[in-house]
Amino acid sequence: MNFKFRSGTNNDISSLKMLTIKSWGQFKSVLTSDNWLKLHSNISNDNTYIDLIQKSYSFLCTKESGEIIGMAFLIPKGNPTNIYNDDWCYIRFLTVDPDFRGFGIGKQLTQMCIDKAKEAKETVIALHTSEFMNDARHIYEKMGFKILKEIDKRLGKRYWLYTLEL
Repeated sequence: MNFKFRSGTNNDISSLKMLTIKSWGQFKSVLTSDNWLKLHSNISNDNTYIDLIQKSYSFLCTKESGEIIGMAFLIPKGNPTNIYNDDWCYIRFLTVDPDFRGFGIGKQLTQMCIDKAKEAKETVIALHTSEFMNDARHIYEKMGFKILKEIDKRLGKRYWLYTLEL
């Protein structure tokens, strides 16, 4: 199967939102109703994607038809949060359409983030992930990310902060 990779724009917001809802919908069964509603509210909000596109390097994977089937966002250092240090870059919203898992798209998107971070002279790339995202955790660990620490629970689930020295 042939896939294409490109940067995202504000014109992609509707498609990004649909992809996330489809992909992350698989987690509905492992979350309480209240926590699913919190997550769904966040991933259904246009501002979530506008913010990501404005402050990140975006990487989208599409089918030849142009349909978006994967995405990842690399936030450069200088954008600290309660999880990420000011001098770290970090990956957000790595998502692959469930119908296209197993083709290496998640790994390729992660590698594109790593390559861009190196090109931008970043020194640490970080991400966080949960106990219910085992496929993602496996990819990150195989690519050299190490658990730095467990962070506060989110959505009632355990989460870990991963880092990779560049």
